[in-house]
Amino acid sequence: MARIVLSGYYGFNNTGDEAVLFSILRTLRSLKPELKFTVLSNDPAKTSKQYGVEAVNRWKLKDVFRALSQADLFISGGGSLLQDTTSPKSILYYLGVVWLAKLMGKPVIYYAQGIGPITSGVGKKLVPLVSNKVDVITVRDQASKELLTELGVTGPPVYVTADAVFSLYHREIERKPGQELLERCGIKPEDKLPMVGISVRQWKNLTGYQRVLARLGDELIRQGYRVVLLPFQFPDDVCACREIARLMQEEPVLIKEQCSVTEMLGVLGELQLVVGMRLHALIMAAVMGVPAVGISYDPKVDSFLKLTEQPNAGRVETLDFEVLSREVFGVLAKREAAVAKLAERVGELRVESRQTAELALNLLK
Repeated sequence: MARIVLSGYYGFNNTGDEAVLFSILRTLRSLKPELKFTVLSNDPAKTSKQYGVEAVNRWKLKDVFRALSQADLFISGGGSLLQDTTSPKSILYYLGVVWLAKLMGKPVIYYAQGIGPITSGVGKKLVPLVSNKVDVITVRDQASKELLTELGVTGPPVYVTADAVFSLYHREIERKPGQELLERCGIKPEDKLPMVGISVRQWKNLTGYQRVLARLGDELIRQGYRVVLLPFQFPDDVCACREIARLMQEEPVLIKEQCSVTEMLGVLGELQLVVGMRLHALIMAAVMGVPAVGISYDPKVDSFLKLTEQPNAGRVETLDFEVLSREVFGVLAKREAAVAKLAERVGELRVESRQTAELALNLLK
């Protein structure tokens, strides 16, 4: 019975990356139910319990080596693993595990990764050195493929597919966990106020965008909406959400607890619109059929908004209330058309995302 080992930013309480893992496992299991999985995780016990997989500590080389020795396929991804915006250590770690897997003769696929930004000298040297040895590369956008080519990755075939989360289908997602979470936050099923979600993160000690978002939240509430502040990285985003709430004159709903993937998907499915910085807040909203207005802090956000033809309110460093407000209320005024257009695009991306899983399973044959 085939065993697949997965590596990514798993077990760090980041809902977006957990959604990637959730989606990969769900899609592969739907295609080949008998598969067995081992996940390299920062919190093996929690990962094992949540997803029904074996999990090992990603920092213990002996455990990682043992897991790889038993693998029939190694999956690196998805998400933004190969980037050095935060630290060169990310590239060193993820390429190191890939290199070890290839050293042991295992087939390796990059699973719908978003590549870059890569600015360090060591990153520019290591990415082609290791990536040219893998069997198949799939990336979630054209910009990632172009960057790999620019860096000198010419060995394996490179396919542009779509983020792993797009393989999910909103009609198959259970809404009840999200509805129960909203109830715990004081929103009852009989409440009829339409809801807008705001996904915010801390960024480079900036504060101006927080005041803009707080002002937007106040305006939404005054116009008859309930504002829900959505933390995707726990507990960091809770602090960022609290700061927005502190700056507001009206009272928003703040989700303070750590959410599972199904809980967050369920919450997003109840919203009219998402205003988001976090990439996977935007992606998960799209999967649930909810339009978004994005705020860019990273090229991956720009790529996603362009891919789904949704509004970009501008850079976080120069976020302007008038621009943001115009985009938000513009989408809300024509929401039905936005939902229809989004559904068509997401349907196309779902097909592309599932192709990634098929390419991965082909390596088992």
